[in-house]
Amino acid sequence: MNYSIVFYIIGWILNFEAAFMALPTAVALIYRESEVWCFLATMAVCLMVGMILVRRKPKNQIFYVAESFVAVSLSWVLLSVMGAVPFVLSGYIPNPIDALFETVSGFTTTGASILSSVEQLPKCLLFWRSFTHWIGGMGVLVFLLSVLPMVGGSHMNLMKAESPGPIVSRLVPKVQMTAKLLYQIYLGMTILEAVILILGKMPIFDAITITVGTAGTGGFAIRNDSLASYTAFQKNVVTVFMILFGVNFNFYFFLLMRKIGQAFKMQEVRAYFLIIASAVGIITVNTVSLCGNALQAFQDAAFQVGSVITTTGYATVDFDKWPQLSRTIMVLLMFIGACAGSTGGGIKVSRVLILLKSVKKELKQYLHPSVVEKIKMDGKIVEHEVVRSTNVFMVAYVLIFAVSVLLISLDEYDLVTNFTAVTATFNNIGPGLALVGPTGNFGFFSNFSKLVLIFDMLAGRLEIFPLLLLFSRETWKRF
Repeated sequence: MNYSIVFYIIGWILNFEAAFMALPTAVALIYRESEVWCFLATMAVCLMVGMILVRRKPKNQIFYVAESFVAVSLSWVLLSVMGAVPFVLSGYIPNPIDALFETVSGFTTTGASILSSVEQLPKCLLFWRSFTHWIGGMGVLVFLLSVLPMVGGSHMNLMKAESPGPIVSRLVPKVQMTAKLLYQIYLGMTILEAVILILGKMPIFDAITITVGTAGTGGFAIRNDSLASYTAFQKNVVTVFMILFGVNFNFYFFLLMRKIGQAFKMQEVRAYFLIIASAVGIITVNTVSLCGNALQAFQDAAFQVGSVITTTGYATVDFDKWPQLSRTIMVLLMFIGACAGSTGGGIKVSRVLILLKSVKKELKQYLHPSVVEKIKMDGKIVEHEVVRSTNVFMVAYVLIFAVSVLLISLDEYDLVTNFTAVTATFNNIGPGLALVGPTGNFGFFSNFSKLVLIFDMLAGRLEIFPLLLLFSRETWKRF
């Protein structure tokens, strides 16, 4: 294990976090908020530790899968710990575990909160909460690759360790250029949404915070009713962009390169939109009697389906009060999640497709044992390694999910609350049902349960294995 390169990467992550905190610091100065010192103090600590770790480049800059996974996991843990400091110093979230829960929820783009009222927070903390979504959406290590020249080793391993989905591919030959392209698309879409919302007469601060939450598919709102009190136009804009940010970013790359046929050939994207359309149609019909008219039912259904399948977590209605069919569909969407290569969470549509194709292949081989059947996606054969990793991922997913539900059940809350709390955090969604529904929060859980859910959020965002590697004795035996 090349630990020198791991600490070098962590050092740069802390330096970048200090740079990111310049924005909430500026917000505090603009609104003349006294909490500015909380960010300045945290920035100073990040820079001090970060500069110490990067003062000397490692002689051996080669990093393989193990180094990449450990670097990513430790970076996300430290990023969250330091990101929680301003909440504690300000006194608005004095419990360190609560502050860590809120920050991990931000960086992992989960959007689950322990706060019963967000409107009491100063604007600098509200901005930092939302901005953590944008930082974590595309990935801080991907950002590092896009701006920091690094030599040696396999940069693709670092990107694979952080990017969601079973398959991570280069858009162009160089990994650094791929990272830059991803962030250019990400930033461009972010600016576009913010401009449209501002033109739609949304206050500038609201437009920026909601946009960075949408882009990162996070869902931290700055009002207690989430997005319910905004205009129909503004909510429709957010609906569209939530769905767009849940699309595999390779799709946008192909469109920019004018490879229209290749873009729409992507099975995952087609399946993603089909799932959304089907869910919106069924829920619209199922809830029309509650809404009073079909148009309102459609708007509410489209917003909530887009919010849940992309794991954004914004809300305009309390879908926990919908009929059982609609609530069941929403829970299923929580598990499916968005596309691979997007900022969304969940199992991912591509994995669901691979699993379904695997079942189909197995059934066909029962009928025709001599037939050699290959699983294909977008006209290409899916490698056996990808199929194997998908199956192993699902085994680990089910085990962690079951153990998490079991552990938080010690708090003696009802099964729906416990089940959907783990569903909402492990899939990086935010709201669940019952006590953790759109109008509830996670503040009532014990510190132990919050730590379990913090682990789930990190494991869900990092797709389990990078985080599990930290608990392996083999990882540290040569430290």
